[in-house]
Amino acid sequence: MTGGFSRPAWRVLILAVFALFALSGCSLLWGPQQAPIVDATVMPVEPASAPVAASAPEPVETEANEPEQPHKPKKPVVKPHKVEPPPPVATPAPPPPPAPAPLIVLRTIERNEARTLLDSEVQKPDGKVVGRAVDMIADALGKPREMVVNLQGFLGVGDRKVNFPWGAFRFTPTAKAAPITLNAAAVPASAAKTTVVQVPLIDATVERSNGAKVGRVIDVLIDGNAQPQAVVLDVNGMVSTERRTIAANWSALRFVTRDKELHPQLELSDAQINATPPYASDKPIRAVSPAPPPAPAAASAPAAASTAIAVSNARAAR
Repeated sequence: MTGGFSRPAWRVLILAVFALFALSGCSLLWGPQQAPIVDATVMPVEPASAPVAASAPEPVETEANEPEQPHKPKKPVVKPHKVEPPPPVATPAPPPPPAPAPLIVLRTIERNEARTLLDSEVQKPDGKVVGRAVDMIADALGKPREMVVNLQGFLGVGDRKVNFPWGAFRFTPTAKAAPITLNAAAVPASAAKTTVVQVPLIDATVERSNGAKVGRVIDVLIDGNAQPQAVVLDVNGMVSTERRTIAANWSALRFVTRDKELHPQLELSDAQINATPPYASDKPIRAVSPAPPPAPAAASAPAAASTAIAVSNARAAR
């Protein structure tokens, strides 16, 4: 034993030291080497005057060696087929309501186209006035047959009424003097009884077919062809108390025989008389006629509308 240790103890100690050395040597050869220690330099930081806005994050780059994903084709979007509804069936618009039927029909007669008969001067072809017209006599067809002239005597003495044939006169409505000229060779109408029923017009009462009175004839308007165009009627007391005169178209008159006498008739109601403008000697003549009855509606109109609906339905069903 040397120095207090026995030989076996030294051997154990040497072996332990060798083992420790062997272990430490392996760690130095194969273990990670530590980085050298570098002294850190402290950099002074200036205080920021304003807060710095945070920067947006940088996009992440894809590594070059990363394989691209194959592009998958998009499936086509198939829209459902839209079924269009059939076109609406056109319903024909209802016809507009019919306009109210007019009560009367008016015809304008200018003053230079016709002249009043009553009290118009009658002259001979040489211009000498021989009298005044006082009446006109018509037959059942409304045709003038005679004119009654009041022939003048001297200072009114010897005046007499004479009937002359209608064809013996010539009418000039625009004449400033006597508008009626009597043929010099004319002779008075025969005083013999005639079988033709006639009626004097002046002061004759015009009636409706039911016997109701319309008015009294106070004048007749004659044109340049010696044809009567209208009669002037006094309707005072017939439909109102005010005095009114109207002109009625000659063509609207009818002549009927009753009790062996000829009576003029005019189908003019009270409403139609009230709707007629008054007659005035200084204004154009507005001669009235009853309005004709409205024409019946065409029977083919409903059928035409039904055909149009059927055609529309057939087109919609296609």
